[in-house]
Amino acid sequence: ANYLDSPQFFLIAGPCVVESEAICLEIGQTMKEICADLGIPYIFKASYRKANRTSLNSYQGRGDREGLELIAKMGKTLGVPTLTDVHAAEECSMAAEYVDVLQIPAFLCRQTDLLLAAGKTGKWVNIKKAQFLNGDAMKFAAEKVKSTGNERIWLTERGNMFGYGDMVVDFRNITEMKAHGFPVVMDITHSVQQPNNGSGVTGGKPEMIGTIARAAAAVG
Repeated sequence: ANYLDSPQFFLIAGPCVVESEAICLEIGQTMKEICADLGIPYIFKASYRKANRTSLNSYQGRGDREGLELIAKMGKTLGVPTLTDVHAAEECSMAAEYVDVLQIPAFLCRQTDLLLAAGKTGKWVNIKKAQFLNGDAMKFAAEKVKSTGNERIWLTERGNMFGYGDMVVDFRNITEMKAHGFPVVMDITHSVQQPNNGSGVTGGKPEMIGTIARAAAAVG
């Protein structure tokens, strides 16, 4: 996991949420093989619990400890770093026992207690930019984590929303966030989401993944 401490290009990918060990292993092995062929370091990502589903009926997880244990097992099995979301301050120390990177969901990037608790674990903290913020404003979120003495910070672009069930990516945000001095991640799949539609299940435009990926790479 030494490349977590360097500016090396890497890929974060995996199942949205832990469903089963078989699914995690299938996706993780496939992604690791692809990344190995391309010479790209791989980070396994899965949420142990999804606390921000559109519908009450959507699958949220199989239990916090069980989900975290499976993520940790994937890290050991695949020999790669792991990443998961945390949703409240009290979750941070628990999740930090199992993963290398704690991710702050976009909607929660202003939550001071959550950012401080994540920073205090000493783990890498990936702060996703809120759908309602610009890149420049993310310096305040980064400063909250940095105030704990932890400078292991990434900032993630994931598009902006204007209340009409669609995401728009303004690539100026990447340049603005890079100016804060931290590595910047592009969350491609969330940037092509079309959330909160009438069905209660988030949709999207996967055909735009290549477009967003190439544009983000061009911006650096």
